[in-house]
Amino acid sequence: MELTSRETWAVIHGLVLGTLYLLAFGGALAGLWSLRPGLVTTAGIKERMKRLYLGFGAMAVAAWATVITGTWIVYPWYREKIAGKDFAGCTGLELPSATCSPRDFLLSNVSGDTEEWHHYGMEWKEHVAWAAPLLATSAFLLVLYYGPRLIARKWLRTTVIVMLVGSFLAAVVGGALGAFINKVAPIS
Repeated sequence: MELTSRETWAVIHGLVLGTLYLLAFGGALAGLWSLRPGLVTTAGIKERMKRLYLGFGAMAVAAWATVITGTWIVYPWYREKIAGKDFAGCTGLELPSATCSPRDFLLSNVSGDTEEWHHYGMEWKEHVAWAAPLLATSAFLLVLYYGPRLIARKWLRTTVIVMLVGSFLAAVVGGALGAFINKVAPIS
């Protein structure tokens, strides 16, 4: 199996960085959920906080790396306008090519009714995905600032969990739409 440089970047963006984010999210959520009075000892708090700082930090970094590589590396290849105004470069194609970018391919409807994948899927994906690193970073900063004081403040712990889940939902929407769009009109 051989990947082009564009396919390699798509794999790094979606599978590598996206997976790191999801793994860090799981660890951060489990660590934060179990950070309750009566469940941790004084020694356990120190150990658990180190893991929370590391997990939340890794999650925020992975979220930013995923969105940045998607926005400034992978997305411009999707968005190229090379097929012409009437999408003549896409005529008769089964997949995007050197004469028809993924965006042009979707808008041309050459393989069925694919225009909505661009108008709904890609336009929505490119905006909602940015909520993931913003919420992940906000949650990370709250964990850094409050640290062990989160144990006694259930409302604050709940707030951080809500931000964390919001970040996850934004990442899931962006990732799922990206995977579906890449299935219909791959970047190659």
